[in-house]
Amino acid sequence: MQAFLEFVVKELVDEPEAVSVTPAERGGLTVYEVRVARQDAGKIIGRRGGTIQAIRSVLQVGAAKAGRRCTVDLVEDDLVEDK
Repeated sequence: MQAFLEFVVKELVDEPEAVSVTPAERGGLTVYEVRVARQDAGKIIGRRGGTIQAIRSVLQVGAAKAGRRCTVDLVEDDLVEDK
């Protein structure tokens, strides 16, 4: 799941080297915390949140098939600073 998420996010942004995906377990739920360059945050969120919601949906379906639960959070307060 993590490798798939990294692949998708890196394809959407202008600075793929700044992408960081960190899994965290919270009460039986795997939360993938995604960090990107500040200028790429809007590309991950998408218009009215459509892109991040689509990413969450695809990940949740894949996790359900494996008998797991997961979600995706874009961690905005720790976004990688511009170079």
